[in-house]
Amino acid sequence: MHRQSDVTIPHEELHALVSGAFTERGVPADRAATAASALCHGDLCGFTSHGVFNLPRLYLPLFESGRVDPRAELTTGTDLGACASVDAGRALGLWAAAEAVDRAVERAEEHGIGLLAVRGATHFGCVGFHAARAAERGMIGVVAGNCGGQRIARPPLGALTMLGTNPLAIAAPALPDHPFVLDMSTTAVPTGKVRLAAADRTEIPAGWLADDAGRPVTDPAAFDGGTAHLRWLGGDVETGAHKGFGLGLAVELLAALLSGSGLGPAPEALRGDGGPHGHDDDIGCFVLAIAADRLRPDFAAAARAMFGTLLDCPSIDADAQVRYPGWWEAERSLRRRRDGVPLRPELHRQLLELRDAEPVAG
Repeated sequence: MHRQSDVTIPHEELHALVSGAFTERGVPADRAATAASALCHGDLCGFTSHGVFNLPRLYLPLFESGRVDPRAELTTGTDLGACASVDAGRALGLWAAAEAVDRAVERAEEHGIGLLAVRGATHFGCVGFHAARAAERGMIGVVAGNCGGQRIARPPLGALTMLGTNPLAIAAPALPDHPFVLDMSTTAVPTGKVRLAAADRTEIPAGWLADDAGRPVTDPAAFDGGTAHLRWLGGDVETGAHKGFGLGLAVELLAALLSGSGLGPAPEALRGDGGPHGHDDDIGCFVLAIAADRLRPDFAAAARAMFGTLLDCPSIDADAQVRYPGWWEAERSLRRRRDGVPLRPELHRQLLELRDAEPVAG
C-alpha cells in the first residue's frame, strides 16, 4: 500500500543505502549487493513486511549481537553430486540463501537437479526472491526454511508453540518478465505483517491471530504482548487448519530435520508457556533447482501456454483480472523500478542516519 505520507526514492538509491549498511558491518561488497537486492525485493514487490522495514528492526541487531558472521563461507559437507549438505556458518542469510540457490542451479545444469540441505543459516527475507533466481535461469526453484529454534505457532489443539511461520516458495518461468512465484508462510500470515500493522497502529483481519481460547484478535500489538498467537492457513480445525500445520511440518522436515538445523519441535519446546519463545538461530533451508528442459525440451513454451491460458480466463469482477502468483508482484516491481519506491518517513530518516553515521566495520 502506498500512503500519502510515504517518501518515494529511486530504487538505486534505496539499494545503495541498504548495501552500504551491510558493507559498513563487514559484509564483502558483492555479498552486500546481493543481500540488498534480496531485502529491497520486498519493497519493490509490495511485501513491505519483509522489506527494508526489517533492516533496523531485525538485521542490524543480528550484527550487533554477533549472531551473524559477515564473512562466513558456505562449506560443503556430504557431497553426492546432484545433492549436498551445506553449513552456512551464520552468514548473512539474505546472501547465503541466494548463494545456495545459485549453487543448486550449477548442480542442476550438470545433473538435471540440484538439491542443497543447508544448516546454520540466519533470516533470509522473502523466500520468493531466492526461488526466483532459479526461474531466471530457466529452471523450477523450490526454497523452504524453518525458523530455527524460534517457536511462534501452536499445533491445532495444542497448548504450546512448536513451529515458526516456516515459509515456502516455488518459482518457474512463465510469461516474459512475469515468472510464476508462489511465496507463502504456512501460518495465516508471517509475523512481519502483524508487526507492520502494529507499527501503523491499524487493526488486522480477524483470521490472523487468536487468543488462548481460540477467539479472533484484531489488535496486532497483542502478538508481541503475549496475549495472541498466529493461526495456521485454513483457520480453524473444522476449516482446514491441519493443512497449514501439515505444510509447516513438511517444511520443518525438509529444511531442518534433513539438514540437521535447529528444530522447533525439540524437547525444549515442551518447557514453553504457550507463547512465542526461542531464537531464530541455526535456521534450516531446503533448496531445489530443477532443469525442467532436460526432462521436457519444450518446457518453456508449454509453461508460456499454460500461464497464458490462465490470463485468458474471464473474471467475475469487471474491475479485476485473473492472474497467477507472481504476476502482480512483477508488475509492481517494474513500476517501482521506474517511478521509485515508497518508504515510511521514519524508515527513510533511519536509512539516512545510517548512511551518515561513522563506519562500524573493524
